[in-house]
Amino acid sequence: MIIVRSPLRISLGGGGTDLSSYYLKKSGFLIAAAIDKYVYVTINKPFSEGIYLKYSKSENVKKVNDVDHKIIREALMMQDYENPQIEITTLTDIPAGTGLGSSGSFTTALIRALYAYNKRHINQEQIAQMACEIEIDRLKEPIGKQDQYIASYGGISGFVFRKDDSVNCQPLNLSAKTIGLLEDNLLLFFTGFSRNASDILRNQKEKSVQNDDEMIKNLDITKEIGLKSKEFLENGQLDDFGFLMHEHWQHKKNRSPDMTNSYIDEWYNTGIQAGALGGKVVGAGGGGFLMFYTNDPQKLRDKMSEIRLEEVKFRFDFEGTKLIYS
Repeated sequence: MIIVRSPLRISLGGGGTDLSSYYLKKSGFLIAAAIDKYVYVTINKPFSEGIYLKYSKSENVKKVNDVDHKIIREALMMQDYENPQIEITTLTDIPAGTGLGSSGSFTTALIRALYAYNKRHINQEQIAQMACEIEIDRLKEPIGKQDQYIASYGGISGFVFRKDDSVNCQPLNLSAKTIGLLEDNLLLFFTGFSRNASDILRNQKEKSVQNDDEMIKNLDITKEIGLKSKEFLENGQLDDFGFLMHEHWQHKKNRSPDMTNSYIDEWYNTGIQAGALGGKVVGAGGGGFLMFYTNDPQKLRDKMSEIRLEEVKFRFDFEGTKLIYS
């Protein structure tokens, strides 16, 4: 049996500039951090021929083309299976559609597991590239590349998305004290809403492709916020980083009317009133998790508990997509 885990992620600045509709014109930059919440993929060889899948539903088919799960189907096609005899199961710590990059994490875990199953080597860069090929090139999802790259590499990293479509991973130079403060003072709260990121990102992609001045200008500012966030984090200026998160959220909301709603706005304002320096919805927006930076985490926890928002505590993951059993 093969067991692989891949971390989920939070975005710390510059999110949205990893879509090709923007970075192929102007290059992109963002900071993402892997967290210790995971997607697990297991692969086993069953006793009889066929493809056996267990995720939110079960499948049992004979041919790769008959697989209903789009990502699994494309990944198996890339392995050139002729007579498949394989069982794939997936488990998650956090449900999909909550803004933590679960699709990219699943795809990277699946690729790593398939390579281990076939006794083939693959490195972090290749895992991320292949995951992007499946989701963006083959399945035409209007998404960016950060999820696949941070899931594969792990850690807290800046990513440069170049005009030639290449990606450069730059781990942030953070002190142990800064990492500890981020883990203590960055708080995640589940809004109760799940959503399809593609629906929100599709609008951003279309406007970027059409060179919509307002969208391009918004993403230019977002990229600068990402670069400034890197500077603040590496210098240990965490209060400044927290205030910058607030500025980031104001610009992010302007990218789509579906980015927020009256409930999220009310909860966000409650968090600020409870001492948070800044925050934002993680991921494409519209639901999922609210993330805040605060110097008084217990005060914020108490207030969020009063309005019945559940906290998900986390630490950072520095291992990335990892084979944990074979």
